[in-house]
Amino acid sequence: MAKSKQTYEEIRQKRVEENKKRMEELNLTKLSQSLLSKPSPLKKGKPRTFRPAAALTPVRRSTRVSDRPTVSYKELPVETLERTRRSYSYRRRGFGVYASSEARAYAIDKAEQIQSRLGADFPSFLKPMVQSHVSGCFWLGLPVYFCKSHLPLSDEMMTLEDENGDEFQTKYLAQKTGLSGGWRGFSIDHELVDGDALVFQLVSPTRFKVYIARAYDSEDNENKEDMEEDNEGKENIDNDKNSDSKHLDGIAKRTRASRK
Repeated sequence: MAKSKQTYEEIRQKRVEENKKRMEELNLTKLSQSLLSKPSPLKKGKPRTFRPAAALTPVRRSTRVSDRPTVSYKELPVETLERTRRSYSYRRRGFGVYASSEARAYAIDKAEQIQSRLGADFPSFLKPMVQSHVSGCFWLGLPVYFCKSHLPLSDEMMTLEDENGDEFQTKYLAQKTGLSGGWRGFSIDHELVDGDALVFQLVSPTRFKVYIARAYDSEDNENKEDMEEDNEGKENIDNDKNSDSKHLDGIAKRTRASRK
């Protein structure tokens, strides 16, 4: 093994000496040194030329759209869009106004009287109206105990029948226990407002008979009470005036008698 290794080293050394002699004969060492010492010239690029705008030619268009106006890709400033407010074409008495506690109690008392006259043949419940029921989202939540006991377990279309026999289709959501789609039309058509009280009577698995007790009917009674109070006040004033006049007459008679 040692003999073969020495032989290889001898062969390699001879090869290196032969390469050096060839490089000297070709003068490669001096050439490489001269190239390293001489700086390389900078490569100059061609100047960039731009075509004038007048030299631009229109793009060839297809014959299918040649008769149509050319499309402009010019950037235009973005205009801010004004937010349009949602408006309703209907206006009804008491809309958007919160009912007083007296008006709300009046409607509930009237609805309880209506419910008592219905009897126990069909299940029913009383539902006072608030703003979310009659404006905005128009969502009507029903009593959970009533829904679990009498209404379908899955979503169904429910029919609402008013006192005149008119029917309205609404969407009953079983998981949320309330009326969604269609309730808005019923509320607007019947001009329901905050404070009204409704009685729902389930006459069939998917049909309600609805009775409405108005909260603002109490204004007529309030006007009558105000008129009665005004009349009583006027009578009291008249009585006071008569008593004062009688008292003054008595004083005048006593003064005249003392002078005599």
